[in-house]
Amino acid sequence: MNRASGMHAGDHYFVPEPSKYPIVGSVALLLFGSGAALWLNAVPAGRWMFFLGIATLIFMMFGWFGQVVRESQGGRYGRRVDKSFRWSMGWFIFSEVMFFAAFFGALFYARVLSVPWLSSGDNAALLWNGFSGAWPTAGPYAADPFTPMAAWGIPAINTLILLTSGVTLTFAHYGLLNGKRGQLKLGLAVTILLGAIFLALQAYEYIHAYEALNLRLESGIYGSTFYLLTGFHGMHVTVGAIMLTVMLFRTFAGHFSPEHHFGFEAAAWYWHFVDVVWLLLFVVVYWL
Repeated sequence: MNRASGMHAGDHYFVPEPSKYPIVGSVALLLFGSGAALWLNAVPAGRWMFFLGIATLIFMMFGWFGQVVRESQGGRYGRRVDKSFRWSMGWFIFSEVMFFAAFFGALFYARVLSVPWLSSGDNAALLWNGFSGAWPTAGPYAADPFTPMAAWGIPAINTLILLTSGVTLTFAHYGLLNGKRGQLKLGLAVTILLGAIFLALQAYEYIHAYEALNLRLESGIYGSTFYLLTGFHGMHVTVGAIMLTVMLFRTFAGHFSPEHHFGFEAAAWYWHFVDVVWLLLFVVVYWL
C-alpha cells in the first residue's frame, strides 16, 4: 500500500515508519522511576537520574508529538486514523477516570466504613480516649490537632475559575468551527490563564494549610486523602494547561481547520474531564 495514498482518502489507513521514540520513552521512564526511588533513599545519584529521566521524557514528547503533527499537517491521516485517535483518547480518559475512582473509593472506605467501624463497639477501647467516628479525623492515632480545609474561600473561587475556563474553551471551540481564528486564540489564551490562576491559588492554599491550619500530608487519613486527591488533580490541571498551550502555539502556526482539528478536541476533552473531577472534589472533599 502506498502510505501517502491516504492523504484525503478515508478508506486507507496510514502506517508510519518504525520509530525510535518508544524505546526512548522506555529509557526515560526507567531513569525517572529508578532515580525517584534512589533519591527517596538518599542515594546521591538518584536526583540526577530523576532529572535526566524528565529531560529524556521531554525530548521524546517533543520528537514524537512533533512527528505526529507533521504527518497530520501533511494530510496523511484519513477517517480511519481519525477514528483510532478518538478511540485512543477516549480510552485514555477512561483510564484517568479509573485512576481518580480509586482515590475517591479510598476516601469513601475511610470516611463511611473504616472510621465509623473503628469507633464502634469494643474497637473504641483499643484506641485513645475520646476518639469518635466523626469526620474529619486523623484516624485511629493521636495526631497533632489540625483545622480542616473549608469549602468557602479559595476552593469556591477555584471552582468558579474552572467552570469559567470550560466556558472560555467552548467559546474557542465554536470560534474554530466557524472559522473565527481570533475567537479561537482569545478563548484558548483566557483558558490557559485561568488554569494558571487556579494552580497559583492552589499553591497558596497548600501554604496556608501547612502554616496556619497545621494540615499536613501526615495528618492521618484526612490529610493523606486531601493532598492525594487535590494534588493529583493539580497535576492534571498542569498537564491540561500544557496541552492547551501547545494547541495555542499550533493555532498561531496556522494549524487546524473547521473540518480537521482533533488535536484541539483531544485537549478540550481532557480539560473538561479535569473540570468534572474538580466538581466532585469540591463536593466530596471540601463541602461534605
